[in-house]
Amino acid sequence: MKTIKSPVQSEINIKKSQFICSLYPTKNKRESKEIIQKLNQKYNDATHNCTAYIVGDGEGFDDDGEPGGTAGKPMINVLRKNELHNVTAIVTRYFGGIKLGAGGLVRAYSKSVMEAIGEAEIVEIEEYDVFEILFEYSDIKLVDTEVRNNSLETIEKDYADKVCYHVVSKDHRDIEKIFEKHSNKISVNFKNKQFLEKI
Repeated sequence: MKTIKSPVQSEINIKKSQFICSLYPTKNKRESKEIIQKLNQKYNDATHNCTAYIVGDGEGFDDDGEPGGTAGKPMINVLRKNELHNVTAIVTRYFGGIKLGAGGLVRAYSKSVMEAIGEAEIVEIEEYDVFEILFEYSDIKLVDTEVRNNSLETIEKDYADKVCYHVVSKDHRDIEKIFEKHSNKISVNFKNKQFLEKI
């Protein structure tokens, strides 16, 4: 699967109307809705803020007052055609006084998303099992050695009362098994599944 590495924005002008497309990497509907809400506030003076998203727990689109099927649907179709996942697109339109007609709107919203995708860095993503490794500070060296020797990837580190690493296996090996021999001082728990940039 593919997604975009980081947020991008592009702008096109069609018959005096300004179309600003903002693309964001997002993992779930909650993240998508937060981004959409943020941009609705940022561009609250725009004529329309049309949206489309494809994320881990579903997909959706909204024409935000444009004629039905002329904005959100063409936008999500462009995301699908480019095989993008975990992404949210918002196209902000400032009406320039000249009506584009249904066909013109479909082309304008599609083109706007295409332009932004053209500027984005596309990366391969894969679903990984994320494990939480909990241990004492005195065992950092031991854990780092196991992580390195078994080609594991640490995606997050927390230093509190104990040390906590969030790790994934590049080749989807059983992480619990790797640390089995240290079970008296290292605790390993499955945390969740996450789509991450291919390791």
